[in-house]
Amino acid sequence: MDEPLFSAAVLSRREVLARMGLGLAALTISTVLGPLSPAQARVQGVPLKHFTPAEAAALEAWNDTLVPGAAEAGVVYFLDDQLSKDLPLLLLRYTDFPAPALSFYQGGIHALDALSQAQYQQPFAQLDAAKRTSLAGQVAQGSAKPWDGPPAPLFYFVTRSDAVDVYYGTEAGFARLKLPYMAHIAPPKAW
Repeated sequence: MDEPLFSAAVLSRREVLARMGLGLAALTISTVLGPLSPAQARVQGVPLKHFTPAEAAALEAWNDTLVPGAAEAGVVYFLDDQLSKDLPLLLLRYTDFPAPALSFYQGGIHALDALSQAQYQQPFAQLDAAKRTSLAGQVAQGSAKPWDGPPAPLFYFVTRSDAVDVYYGTEAGFARLKLPYMAHIAPPKAW
């Protein structure tokens, strides 16, 4: 007879609590300044490890187009931090995308900027809101031309999920939605 998945022989109480704590740590970035929220890391200008300034600007503008407020919430810092982890807590890991996560994001950013240059002769980060929204619709529908990156609808889906996680996945995010925050284990401090 097989042992139940959550029997004491499989996971100790300590292991269960440690794994539950991983979710609380997901929206905290470790820096030389100590643990910071993604928004705090953005305000303090923590150096990014994986994205160039141009890539960060495009990714921030893109995410803020999909979920207004995501830039201020520090979505780029969240992504940059997660891409440093062995098992990043990003939706992308569940999609079976065949390349490394960083190449997914960088490929999407570069394809987005090429699309923006082709249609408006400007990088995506420099476009006004109406033009950004127009390009976002093309990416979501898979009709973006030219597009030489990960599948456009997948890029839209994954990055929108990232933006939603960072903007709404906190106590403040639940308050914005006027929903009660009912975490099984409350975080030790506000994110």
